[in-house]
Amino acid sequence: MMFSRRAAATLPAPEDTTSPGSTAPEGTTSPRSTAPELHIRAFRVGFVGALGVLLALFLGVIVGQLSTVILYVALAIFLALGLDPVVSWLQRRGMPRWTAILIVFAVVIGVFVALIAVIVPIVVGQVTTTINNWPEIVRDFKNSDFVAWVGSFSGSSWVEDTAATIGSWLGNPNNIGVLTGGLFAVGAGIAGGLTGATIVLILTLYFLISLESMERYAARFVPASSRAGFIDVGQDITGAVGRYVIGQLTLGAVNGVLSLIYLTIIGAPAPILLAFIAFLCSLVPLVGTLTGAVIISLVCLAASPATGVAAAIYYLIYMQVESYVISPRIMNKAVAVPGALVVIAAVAGGTLGGVLGALVAIPIAASLIIIVHKVVFPRQDAA
Repeated sequence: MMFSRRAAATLPAPEDTTSPGSTAPEGTTSPRSTAPELHIRAFRVGFVGALGVLLALFLGVIVGQLSTVILYVALAIFLALGLDPVVSWLQRRGMPRWTAILIVFAVVIGVFVALIAVIVPIVVGQVTTTINNWPEIVRDFKNSDFVAWVGSFSGSSWVEDTAATIGSWLGNPNNIGVLTGGLFAVGAGIAGGLTGATIVLILTLYFLISLESMERYAARFVPASSRAGFIDVGQDITGAVGRYVIGQLTLGAVNGVLSLIYLTIIGAPAPILLAFIAFLCSLVPLVGTLTGAVIISLVCLAASPATGVAAAIYYLIYMQVESYVISPRIMNKAVAVPGALVVIAAVAGGTLGGVLGALVAIPIAASLIIIVHKVVFPRQDAA
């Protein structure tokens, strides 16, 4: 019996004697019958995969086309979360929510209009004065203390060479079109910026009005057993974002006001415009104040070496005071984020999303810390 079993095991398999036109006996399957099914499944999988790739590319194109709209919506939500703590503070003082929203938004629009009314005439006036008095400006620049101070190190011939180069460039008719196109592009950019700011303000008002209903609808997507914890964490996150926005605006306002006072005292050119630049730059964490200080110091240096040096010394002192005194007192109450994580979040956000990414990176980091402390750690401790 063992010999017969081994012999049967070594015998070759019988050939398939089924003719092409015949069918296999009932209860048996032919190897050839599975090939079409495998072919159809492979084609189906490949076709569905190709459709998925095309859909992903299509969605990517749509997101790219709507990037500006997405930016407006994200900025409006960010500002609405920043204004909500002020509205809540007025509500706790016995004021209805709609009244508090109207007051806060009226103040925001008033500040926005006041800034435009003050800054735009200064910019237009400076540009008009520069165009009308260009020869006098060049002559005064050649005879300025800054040119004499630089010429004492590198010689004065570079001034004449630079002026001659600029004059020959302006005298070339082919460059007038480039210059005009650049001016039109700047004008279009300013008009687009004002339009975008108006859209963001309108969206901010809508989001601020419907913020509570948005939170309720978001909670409906969570199971009822976890809804209370979701609402608690969501309120902590929105509160952290709002406090961060208010803290950053406070830092910018402090820098802007102090810059206006000091630049007016030292006689800097267009101190209101330079103070506004300091305010805007201070809104960007970490590198914003330094960037504004460099820009303002260079403008003051072009007007007078003494003014430039005075501005540079002031901003060196101010940055130390802001880093070690003002910022810790304001931001530690706003968001409890470790210093190393602040640096990492700001750098990563600026790399991925530019200025807006740097602005939202720190509140996102604070939100993640809240989620870890209130969701992840309790689950790990209960396991």
